[in-house]
Amino acid sequence: MNVIYHRLADLVLIVHVAYVAFVVFGLALILIGGLCSWRWVRNPWFRYLHLSAIAIVVIQSWFGVTCPLTSLEMHCRANAGDVVYEETFIAHWLHQFLYFDAPSWCFTLGYTLFGLLVVGSWLYVRPRSIRSCRIDFC
Repeated sequence: MNVIYHRLADLVLIVHVAYVAFVVFGLALILIGGLCSWRWVRNPWFRYLHLSAIAIVVIQSWFGVTCPLTSLEMHCRANAGDVVYEETFIAHWLHQFLYFDAPSWCFTLGYTLFGLLVVGSWLYVRPRSIRSCRIDFC
């Protein structure tokens, strides 16, 4: 059973890193796509999903809520008996990438500023309206 919890914890960590990558690289692609006239970066479904993803992070940060993915991963690691991080190679480096040691206000400020950049991207690279967009990759 410990192995299952350990693998589940690694899977949650991978999902967490993918979420962060979507938020960070999504904004970079939106800005680059605006310069290069890429049509897909104006897709309203993509843009609302991207805005929602950072909004969740900002709101959690402002209210002092621990990320549910972090909580789930720690729960699985505890059930696996991983009191000390004795993770796999991939898990170790994903942790290094995702978790830093800094005061919580630094993260709140960073998330808020990044969220404002995402909102600002709506002015620079305006998404098309949902009405003008069919659901099949407008």
